[in-house]
Amino acid sequence: MSTWGPFSVQGKNVVVTGGAMGIGFGIARRFVEGGANVLVVDVDERAAMAAAEKLAAGPGKVAALALDVGADDAGKRAVQRCVERFGGLDVLVNDAGIFPQVPMLKMTQEMFDRIYRINLRGLAFMSQQAGLQFEKQGKGGNIINIGSVDSLHPSMVGLAGYDASKGGVLMFTRNFALEMAQYGVRVNAILPGGVTTEGASKPLEGSGMTAEQQKAMMDGFIKAKIPMRRMGDPDDIATVAVFLASSAAAYMTGAHVVVDGGMLLT
Repeated sequence: MSTWGPFSVQGKNVVVTGGAMGIGFGIARRFVEGGANVLVVDVDERAAMAAAEKLAAGPGKVAALALDVGADDAGKRAVQRCVERFGGLDVLVNDAGIFPQVPMLKMTQEMFDRIYRINLRGLAFMSQQAGLQFEKQGKGGNIINIGSVDSLHPSMVGLAGYDASKGGVLMFTRNFALEMAQYGVRVNAILPGGVTTEGASKPLEGSGMTAEQQKAMMDGFIKAKIPMRRMGDPDDIATVAVFLASSAAAYMTGAHVVVDGGMLLT
């Protein structure tokens, strides 16, 4: 792994929330490939175990933990398991999130609260527990939050709750970076655009459109909105996460990295 030079993550102990599939799994895979030890955290226990099995052949060690990041003790449990399993914590990647497409005029208070509980509250208190562990260890640390291009600009009607939560992720990232800098802890955010994942198609479920109609709609969106003419892949986000966790990004904190194929340019 020394061939990765300043981008090396070898030997780092990493927690990835939402790590069983999509962007989270892509991030976990790249860290394991780089020789890091990864705790895959996901609300779906079966999926978390399956992800850990898929990654078991990599040079890094892998463990799984079934956990709802919105639970009050989620951060403490995740950090404790990582320390017990690998001996410490070096990197937290907050990827877990939900994005129900519900117009605000039809939004229930329960749904709005659920979005915030997972996307922002869960991320914040997961970060808190990681920060406490980093302070205890006394050797710095790294937190990488997965926001969205919707942290900066709304992409469509029906994501008011999601967009509000992701806007909060960006500001939380900046403020917590300010708070944690004294401990040598860097806190940054990645803002993905459209990424092809298992969850990306869920807003289309129940739309009544045929597969051909869905494809035509997506092709039109790509042509009109993404200058690079393709959707993102989880690995497009994963490689940026590895960069932010490595010494190559040693002077970056409170920053956001947009990875959207140029979507915000249109």
